[in-house]
Amino acid sequence: MTDELLTVPEVMARLKVGRTAVYDLIRTRRLPSLTIGRCRRIPADGLRAYLASRLEEVA
Repeated sequence: MTDELLTVPEVMARLKVGRTAVYDLIRTRRLPSLTIGRCRRIPADGLRAYLASRLEEVA
């Protein structure tokens, strides 16, 4: 397990989607996140798990 936490802009860049799309994934609990103070962080492992599940869906 990695301890890497990504910011919303970093996730936006990796997925090549907008801010609204990332927050929709967080809101619908498809992408795990945590709040530290006022900052939203996404565990890198959670992003990898989301991508793996999406790839399984289309396979």
